[in-house]
Amino acid sequence: MSSLRAAVLLATTVTTGLMAGIYLAFGIAVMPGLSATDDRTFVLAMRSINTKILNGWFALVFGGPILLGLLALVLVLVADRRAALPWLVVGVVLYAATLAVTIAVNVPLNDRLDTASQISAARKAFEDRWIAWNIVRTVLAVGSFGALLGALRALP
Repeated sequence: MSSLRAAVLLATTVTTGLMAGIYLAFGIAVMPGLSATDDRTFVLAMRSINTKILNGWFALVFGGPILLGLLALVLVLVADRRAALPWLVVGVVLYAATLAVTIAVNVPLNDRLDTASQISAARKAFEDRWIAWNIVRTVLAVGSFGALLGALRALP
């Protein structure tokens, strides 16, 4: 049971780190690169990214941290591993917050961008707000990753 608990916590940590990396890559490379383009290129590229990112690999990395994190919480609670519990709770809560931001802000912005007919106005309504909330997701995901590292360290 302890090896299952450790494996699930490790998988939670790895998938969370991967998501933090995706958010960070958008923040430091994708969006700055697209920001340097004209409106049409920006909107068409984001529409393409929004379509192509919806695949099985992304689903695994995006949904993995919350599903695995909840399973890890159960396994840690059952084993009464109290030292890891606060770290794990913080990690799961912070990752859940990234999902809340994504669902409440980033996805609706993506959807509006995908259906907009006026390219320049669509970009103006999208870009700054999407970037600001992506920074929030990045900070939350990095915090979650750090907390999960703490849980791994505390797990005997």
